[in-house]
This record gives sequence, structure tokens and C-alpha cells, in this order.
Amino acid sequence: MAKNAIWITGAEGRLGSALVKLLRKDTDNKVVGTDMDVDITDMEAVEQAMKVYRPNIVINCASMSDADYCEQNMVGAFKVNALGARNLAAASRGLNAKIIQLSTDDVFSGRLSGHLTEFDTPDPQSVYGKSKLAGENYVRELNPKHLIIRSSWVYGAANESAKEDYFSYVVNHGKSGTPFDAPLDRIGSPTSADVLAGFLCCLLDKTEYGIYHASCEGMCSRHEFATAVLALAGYDTSLAKGFFLVENRGRISILLENLMMKMTEIYTMPQWFDELKAYVERHAEIK
Repeated sequence: MAKNAIWITGAEGRLGSALVKLLRKDTDNKVVGTDMDVDITDMEAVEQAMKVYRPNIVINCASMSDADYCEQNMVGAFKVNALGARNLAAASRGLNAKIIQLSTDDVFSGRLSGHLTEFDTPDPQSVYGKSKLAGENYVRELNPKHLIIRSSWVYGAANESAKEDYFSYVVNHGKSGTPFDAPLDRIGSPTSADVLAGFLCCLLDKTEYGIYHASCEGMCSRHEFATAVLALAGYDTSLAKGFFLVENRGRISILLENLMMKMTEIYTMPQWFDELKAYVERHAEIK
């Protein structure tokens, strides 16, 4: 009998694919990954999938995450990020299953300085951030056995159909020897999909609930990150051309503090550079 029956939505995305790969290493887990084949915005489809998969844990990695696209498609963004989360939360409660909802630092405005904890009040300014916060609220209201995981600047390999992330963007420019602009004033805590998946795995058998921040420790600019990626992969670091953003929409850096993680002592996130180095070493195809 399986230790855990786990249904992962958005399984072909950056985090979802890393999570499926990691969880399937434990043969005691029964892992089902779905993507476009189950429409989470359709309650009937979600309930049917629940009957078939019978999960005791649902991990919702499905998301419409392109911020610019969300601004132009508000209905679609809320449909996936809020309605989809609502459907999964309600259906998982019907099976007494735990739901782990992936969220984002974009639920904060970015106008407050310092590190933001799980106890700071969200104040999203973008459609993407507002829709993700609405999803958080549905999950909190509809399933008491919930975990909401907010992360920041997640990078990593996904399938070929996935949208190019900043890490892949830098690597591709390194391979082609093409110079590119890298902001000096956009600050964050880059977090690999691998290390985030590792944190999620450690939560499966624990009785932890509520909101957790999960991003790598430390911070850097996009330019600093790009330079580090190029150096670690053996490419010309001068390809990253530093510049200052002309238009920043009133947003400064959003830095998440992993306060709950530190209080409960259930996991320790690595420093961003240490994990980046380890990530490049794990993925030989990058070089």
C-alpha cells in the first residue's frame, strides 16, 4: 500500500516537473501528475479526477504566472489562479486530503523595505498577485488541512513547451555568445525548483499547516545572478550588460523571510549562490 497518494497539478511546469521527478524516487509514494489533461477550472473535472486518483495529498503547482499576460487577461488569470485553487481545495476537503497551494511573493506590493514574513499583510498591486492571493484565500477558507507556500524567483529546467525563465534566458545567451541587458536594481532571492521541491517533500508527512515562505537565503540583483550563472557554466561573464530600469512601477525588491521555517526548524534553505552552484553541477546539460 502506498505511503502517500499524491496528485500534482501543473506537473509539466518548472516546479511541478521537479517535484514529480523527486517524489517518484520514493517507490512508497503513488504519484500522479497532470497538466492540461485535467482542467482545474472545471469543478466537475476536478471531482472526477479526485474519484479516480483518490489522493491524500494534493499539490497545486498549476498557475497562470506571466505577469504581463495576466494584466491583459484578468478573467483568465483569476479563473486559473483563484477558481482553480477553489475547486481543488473544496474537492480535497471532500476526501479529507491535505492541499499544498503554491503561491508567490507577488501577493506583496514590493513597496515595503526589509524582509517580509508570513505575518505581514499582503497588498498585491498586479492582476497576477491579486489572483494568487484570491487563490490563497479560497484554500484557507475551504480546506482546514492546507499549506500555502510562497516562494520567490523560481528558476529551473522544465519541458520544452514551458516559458523561458531568466535562468534559461541567461544560459541561452551564454551558449550563443549574445550580449544581453541585466538589471542592476531588480533585487530578489533566486530559488531553484529543485530546492523548493525538496522543501515540499519534507512537508508531506508532517502535521504542519498554514503559510510558509520558502526562498533561498540572501539576495542579489538580476545582473549579479546572470554573471554568476555565466561564470558557473563557463561562459563569458561580460555578456551581461548592467543597466538601471527606467520604469519600475513603484516596486522595489520583495524579499521573503522564511520565518515559519526557522521557528519550526523543519527545513533550512541554502544561500542562493550555494544552491545555484549546486544546481549547475547537477544539470550537466547547462554547460
